[in-house]
Amino acid sequence: MMDGVFEEWMRSLPMRRPFGLGWDWPGEELIRVDEFCDGSTEVIRAELPGIDPAKDVELTVADGILRIRAERRTDEKTEDKGYTRHEMRYGSLTRTLPLPEGVQESDISATYRDGILEVRVPFAEPQAKAEPKKIDIKS
Repeated sequence: MMDGVFEEWMRSLPMRRPFGLGWDWPGEELIRVDEFCDGSTEVIRAELPGIDPAKDVELTVADGILRIRAERRTDEKTEDKGYTRHEMRYGSLTRTLPLPEGVQESDISATYRDGILEVRVPFAEPQAKAEPKKIDIKS
């Protein structure tokens, strides 16, 4: 699980091809995100324009890791258009992000509007420190 987080972190670095080495993962692109705190909630906004969230987005949480997977499909009508330039990306997109400690998976919510997937993760309530318990020593 952590290997995936490390690989995605490496892909997010601006230097994608150091010294001529290809760091691109074939067929998969990294989803760009913004993360910030809104009071007691972590907000993750993922850029997913042109994607139908009901059909083409999978959002999962396991072991304190949030995984966003999406598929951007090509329009079959455009395949024989004789493009001068064709820069729009299609295919699989993914992002794996660690969540704050103690987050309850059932409290996480997500919405999609205007090409932005917004995931809201409420921070766990701090646990009150228990009074130290005295342990009797037997002799």
